[in-house]
Amino acid sequence: MGKLIKNHWARLIILTAAVYQIAAAIEGFFWPKIFWDFLTKNLDGAVKPAPILQIINLLFGILGLAWEWPLPFLAGKMMHRSMEARLVVYPLASLAAFLLYQATNPGIYYLVGIGVYFWAFSEGEVVCSEPWALPKRSRGVEKV
Repeated sequence: MGKLIKNHWARLIILTAAVYQIAAAIEGFFWPKIFWDFLTKNLDGAVKPAPILQIINLLFGILGLAWEWPLPFLAGKMMHRSMEARLVVYPLASLAAFLLYQATNPGIYYLVGIGVYFWAFSEGEVVCSEPWALPKRSRGVEKV
């Protein structure tokens, strides 16, 4: 049985969160609502009259989608292969998602994906230059 490649699993989770966040941002344009409006009305200015939070969520969703399923000319670049950059940007995307009422589920998915990416990073996994490729095995003698 093979080993679990955690960065591929995290990529699928983040892809799900990004698509969900895009859909939630579009829905937020029609029904603007802050998730925390039951506690305070001070944050309502972020969703109406100007849809600032919806645009931020839309941009983070597109960024997550483009980063995890890159176009061929972007795949393999330093930004695409960096797990550290993902661990910096995705908490911000999660925070933006948690603020918008329609996007609380993607916020949870982002947190799970961040946890799995951190697990992969702490075990020394690398993101391959070609998406969905398997890491190359070392040619040396492996110790058991």
